[in-house]
Amino acid sequence: MEVDTPLLCQAASTDPYLDNFSTFYQGPHAPQGKEHYLPTSPEFAMKRLLAAGSGAIYQICKSFRNGETGRYHNPEFTMLEWYRPGFDHHALMDEVEALITLVLGERNIERLSYRQLFQRHVSLNPFSINVDAAKNCLKENSISVADFNGSLDDWLGLIVTHVIEPQLVATFVYDFPESQAMLAKVRDDALPVAERFELYIDGVELANGFHELTDAAEQRQRFECDIEQRKQLKLSEVPLDGALLAALQYGLPQCAGVALGVDRLLMLAADARSIEDVIAFPISVS
Repeated sequence: MEVDTPLLCQAASTDPYLDNFSTFYQGPHAPQGKEHYLPTSPEFAMKRLLAAGSGAIYQICKSFRNGETGRYHNPEFTMLEWYRPGFDHHALMDEVEALITLVLGERNIERLSYRQLFQRHVSLNPFSINVDAAKNCLKENSISVADFNGSLDDWLGLIVTHVIEPQLVATFVYDFPESQAMLAKVRDDALPVAERFELYIDGVELANGFHELTDAAEQRQRFECDIEQRKQLKLSEVPLDGALLAALQYGLPQCAGVALGVDRLLMLAADARSIEDVIAFPISVS
């Protein structure tokens, strides 16, 4: 079922890697005024609908991420997001692949775990290396890291974006480190892994999917960790989404969800070089 969710939201993404747009509302229900936020994704509202019994849902909508402008980024962009009750991340990968085949034609999309990805492309185990090993990997690939400071996940992210990603023609990457779980379930194998995936086509990150976390207490803890990290990084304070937590407490069905960048998909379909080539009014001219 197609759904429609608000573009004015009372809570924001706590993700320290995302910068929210905000606006101020004053009127009925907020006579003293209240900060509202443009959604970085419709995820939170869609999960509230799932908890209310909507069943499988999707929408194509605008999402907003401040400061993100470049070849593959525009601060206002179009996202296709959908959720399937009863699916895990592997079942949802099947459905994403079917969509990609319809739009881009038949592709041999391989599937690699995060561990396999690193072992194939840089001969490293991302679950056991340290920051020094990650730095050395980047230096060996002629990536300058002199002025960069960050956590191990930040360094792993640089290896993915600067070394591995350009080599990925058609690849699902799944089962990420627990520390990169975001809103995904964590499964205990020999080491805990986050049940999420990303899809790369022709070196472009196209989709990000999760076997969704349904535990309200665990989600609150992750939000609070994000907020603490934002403080340490001196980023703007944002309110966590209490309505989402209430929905999880009420009962989110076991499900998987995915967000896919429509503008990036159009780029690939049109063989365009930049996201601006498929947006009528990009930030540079709007």
